[in-house]
Amino acid sequence: MGDNLKTLSLDEVAQHNTSESCWVILYGIVYDVTDFLNEHPAGPQAILRLAGKDATEEFDPIHPPGTLEGYLSSKTKVGKVDPAELAKKAESGVAASTAPERDPPLESLLNLDEIEALATKKISKKAWSYYYSAGDDLWSKSYNNAAYRSILLRPRVFIDVTACDLSTTFLGHRVGMPIFVCPAAMARLAHPDGEAGIARAAARFGAMQVVSNNASMTPEQIVEGAPADQVFGWQLYVQKERKHSIAMLERIHKLPNYKFICLTLDAPFPGKRELDEKMQWEGSGAFTVTAEGKGANERRPGGGGVGQQLFWGTASDLTWKTTLDWLAAHTHLPIVLKGVQTHEDAYLAAQYAPQVKAVLLSNHGGRALDTAPPAIHTLLEIRKYCPEVFGQIEVWVDGGIKRGTDVVKALCLGAKGVGLGRAALFGLGAGGEAGVERVLEILKAETETAVRLLGASSVDELGPQFLNTRILERDIYDGPSGLDNSKLWSKAKL
Repeated sequence: MGDNLKTLSLDEVAQHNTSESCWVILYGIVYDVTDFLNEHPAGPQAILRLAGKDATEEFDPIHPPGTLEGYLSSKTKVGKVDPAELAKKAESGVAASTAPERDPPLESLLNLDEIEALATKKISKKAWSYYYSAGDDLWSKSYNNAAYRSILLRPRVFIDVTACDLSTTFLGHRVGMPIFVCPAAMARLAHPDGEAGIARAAARFGAMQVVSNNASMTPEQIVEGAPADQVFGWQLYVQKERKHSIAMLERIHKLPNYKFICLTLDAPFPGKRELDEKMQWEGSGAFTVTAEGKGANERRPGGGGVGQQLFWGTASDLTWKTTLDWLAAHTHLPIVLKGVQTHEDAYLAAQYAPQVKAVLLSNHGGRALDTAPPAIHTLLEIRKYCPEVFGQIEVWVDGGIKRGTDVVKALCLGAKGVGLGRAALFGLGAGGEAGVERVLEILKAETETAVRLLGASSVDELGPQFLNTRILERDIYDGPSGLDNSKLWSKAKL
């Protein structure tokens, strides 16, 4: 590629760094992206901060293969850069090397906090900021986990617990354990193994994986080589341009490992993630202002950062009345509604069975609305106001899961399964595919231990009799149920 292109120096490319003439280097090829600036899904600022520079390191981990060809025609190629010059430039920016610190064996890491600590040392600051960040003061993020500490376990004794079976089903599909991988974007920021590495690790445990709409690999690459019975779901962020969502659904329908669509509802608008947003100002230099005051200084609502860029183009006009009807016309797959945070919405979701098969109680890992309730609160709300929901649809939870005891507590309260997001990404950062495998290995072993020590031999035996939730119940919503309102629900014609 690029054999017939003229060779340009880095100094020549660097001169084209404004919104009126914007060039970038990708994989050694120089592209004139001036006309593409306002078409970029994340807005012109995402490109302009790299104008006149080699953008490959920024572009590669967060864009699946084929993205370049899909958006830029061959006419945008204006030249190529001598690889030796690029290598010399890269070397000049690297400090004198020192002997790298040896990583501890993954087997020596005994919990998810130790996995995260190692990953934090190894991954880029940009990746860490995107993964770790959450809305505003990070209160919901921290409370997601702290809420589990308020629940006490009630072990029974004198019971034979030699056997321990963690297998269960999701939407009728048998899986090896009730722990699954949640949608987690941009996995290749942590490690080149990316989402495909997560999939391979999950396969060893028979674990389900819900693939992010903003994955850094294509849906085809992620499931390539997966066992026929490995269960995947596809997360859907409905786009303002509905044709893009429809095209993606058509691709998913051709891949039999994808068993359901996970429609995300907890982030119709991006939250303010300050750690992530700060990164757009570090090492990026000043932005050029155009005569019209547009382009380089254009700001997205809520700030910037990787998260902000990913949300640009996401539709915020989804409703019970219109969206499920639209989705029914474009997919035959069952629907899981992600982001339910109240018992009222769980009740509404159950009215759409059997098209809606499950809800995933989630506050987006604390990354959207800060001080929104943790999933365990919503689980208790459902038990209090509309427990019939558990018999109509499956209820899954995510957010704050750090220990096997957290998994067990959620299952005892009626959750069918428990999802991990950041843990899988930090596993990748710690050791690639093997790091994710270690994350799942730790949680599986801890969950088995907790089940046995409670006096149960399988997840099917778990129930509220094993818990004391009095401390947490003090903080559960205690207002009117709202379920007797005749205007609460009016089903669309599906």
